[in-house]
Amino acid sequence: GHRPDGGAPGMMPGAPGMSSAPGMAPGAPGMSSSPEYFQENIDYSIKVPSRILRLTSQYIPASATLANSTKVPLGAVIRPLAPMSENDEEEEDVKVVQPGAAGIVRCKRCRTYINAFVTWLETGRRWRCNICAQLNECPAPYFCHLDEEGRRRDRDQRPELSDGIVEFIAPSEYMVRPPQPPSYFFVIDVSATSVKSGMLKSVAAAISTSLDDLPGAPRTQVGFLTYDESVHYYSLKSGLANPQMLVVADLVELFVPAPDDLLVNLQESREVVDIFLQNLPSMFENNNNEAACLGPALKAAFTVTKHIGGKMCVFQSVLPTLGDGALTPRENNQIMGTPDEVKLLRPSVNWYKDTAIEFSRAQISLDMFLFPRAYIDVASLSELPKVTAGTLHTYPGFNHEVDGPRFESELSRALTQTTAFEAVMRIRCTRGMRINNFYGNFFVRGTDLLALPNCTSDSVFAFDLVHDEPNVTSSVVTVQSALLYTSSEGERRIRVVTQAIPVSTVGSEVIQSVDSDTVAALLAKQALDISMKSNLDNARVKLQQVCADLIRASKEGDKPRTVSGYAAPPMQQHHQSDDENKPIPENLKLLPLYTLGLMKNVAFRGGTDVHPDERVHAMHRLLNMSVTDSKHFVYPRMFSLHDMCASAGLPSNSEPSSEDDEIVAGPDRIELPRVLNLTIDRLTSDGIFLLDNGVDMYLWVGRSSDPALLNSLFGTNSLEGIDMSQVKLFTSGNDFASRLNAIVTSLRENDTQQSLVAKVIIVREGDHGLESRF
Repeated sequence: GHRPDGGAPGMMPGAPGMSSAPGMAPGAPGMSSSPEYFQENIDYSIKVPSRILRLTSQYIPASATLANSTKVPLGAVIRPLAPMSENDEEEEDVKVVQPGAAGIVRCKRCRTYINAFVTWLETGRRWRCNICAQLNECPAPYFCHLDEEGRRRDRDQRPELSDGIVEFIAPSEYMVRPPQPPSYFFVIDVSATSVKSGMLKSVAAAISTSLDDLPGAPRTQVGFLTYDESVHYYSLKSGLANPQMLVVADLVELFVPAPDDLLVNLQESREVVDIFLQNLPSMFENNNNEAACLGPALKAAFTVTKHIGGKMCVFQSVLPTLGDGALTPRENNQIMGTPDEVKLLRPSVNWYKDTAIEFSRAQISLDMFLFPRAYIDVASLSELPKVTAGTLHTYPGFNHEVDGPRFESELSRALTQTTAFEAVMRIRCTRGMRINNFYGNFFVRGTDLLALPNCTSDSVFAFDLVHDEPNVTSSVVTVQSALLYTSSEGERRIRVVTQAIPVSTVGSEVIQSVDSDTVAALLAKQALDISMKSNLDNARVKLQQVCADLIRASKEGDKPRTVSGYAAPPMQQHHQSDDENKPIPENLKLLPLYTLGLMKNVAFRGGTDVHPDERVHAMHRLLNMSVTDSKHFVYPRMFSLHDMCASAGLPSNSEPSSEDDEIVAGPDRIELPRVLNLTIDRLTSDGIFLLDNGVDMYLWVGRSSDPALLNSLFGTNSLEGIDMSQVKLFTSGNDFASRLNAIVTSLRENDTQQSLVAKVIIVREGDHGLESRF
């Protein structure tokens, strides 16, 4: 247990707040029973990349009492398949491990996966689990001698013993059935509204451009089903000159014809599929049916795909009113802005949730795209993507010209991004702590297994950590998440993420290690939960409360130490008022701002002007956002354009740094204009400003803006008295427009190949309807 650096035996140099703890060397006598306190020899330099896991604080309070007095919401946001960012040279790809004769080594009691933070004992013959403290035999084929620090000599050759994240290739016992080929099934509302808005045109275009890039070629399967008052199947058998359409008018006894030809191998049937997509926009151009039977269409689609699972994309324009799952308009202005408003945010029927659970069991994940012109009851429909680990997108008042590019880019991204199929995820943590709530889109099987028929590079989950016992008996708490999935190549894999977090007995140390951005993201998710369980008022109160408590605790400093049962003599009484005037610690400075942003966000804000469909959509987006996306959605960035420097909108020459996401964007590292604080006095009439919350972009144009700039952007010297629906933003043709376009594009080109297209909403100074949104 001797350490070359002269630290106490088995202690990390400068172990956090632990100087008084009885440091015990690994393998010291009496260690096999469970002692009062473990002092582990942990290499804290092993970290999970922040794109994958972000904790609300870098320390865990040693006791429930301390956790209660520091007021820090403990928890984390995890994005298990987060893509690598192209600019970061330091990031390594996740290493893949092919298990040897010993198989995947796991704890016999709690099934934790072997990781970099377990303790090796008895010259390496046994290891102690860092989650449940169980002593495990090391399988003979996995044995290796220890060095003088009690660490395995082969740890640098074994990613699972030296990295915070690793991916195991899973042996056959991790499969319920052979891995299935990726399957994509499209369920499309072809009622008159879908035809007129141009939605069908956009759907066909986006699917066509994505076919070559669908994951899993040459095994990929696809199928289509359309519906209005009846359900239409399409046989896409290879060799057919044209797809054959089969109409089923009986919505109760849905007869499924020749199921083998309805979901086909894309490569074999490519020609028929291409013809179908070419014809789709015109096939229904004379359709006068206003109704759409979503329920029966989903049942039919389920029958076709339940044997394989995969991704189902549903495109819906009107409130479904026929057959199973029929909904009625239930807007009620009387209860808007009252505690009862929450009733409109909850599903009106159980049918969608029940159906979603059945879909989840069959490994079907549902992505829902809504194009409402009127109330469509997103609250009820959104149960489908929520429970099946899918996504929800809404495009109110969809218009092919204006909204098409953004929708098509979002659909293409959903289809072509890295996707894990037939997945389950479990998160474990060290005894004494407990994972309390999960946030995101999933179905919980048992108590803690998240069923994820699909998990993509955009899937985000969050969880709360709470004290399960009065004291944590170890100097370190480990959190481990494991995602077992089928890759699009048909390989069964387990992605294991393990993070060791030091325990501290000092409140100020915990508070100084808080990451405000992650706290704000986790708080948003907790508040969404409260708003659905009780109401929006309580959610806003909770947000305000947590923020105020945390700021107050950060100013109070550490509690007086107790000396053998007596409190140390109190300080002079006058220090109470000083706390109020103390500055907020640097790391918490932005938290009040984020909290205010949250309370004013469409998801939470009071008043009577937020349509329930819009609110539910915002809630859904916020629940599933990563830390950075959540920050920008709640506290949008406002860029000042009229006075941007000459290099803004051009690739940056500066060296990449950790501050990058504030000053450059996109793989080309486009330099961004300066960001302004969000206050009304920043909006000057001679200015042009771009506001971006990651979902929508607004271009605010002041009344007395420079005519030359207006000319560069819109080809007109003034926007006064112009029909704004006719105004188009130039994307090229002059320096200013090209640079603005580079900025707009780069803000949507994050870390994946599938870039999204922004929709820029132009707001004139004095446009009341739009300005209130801005």
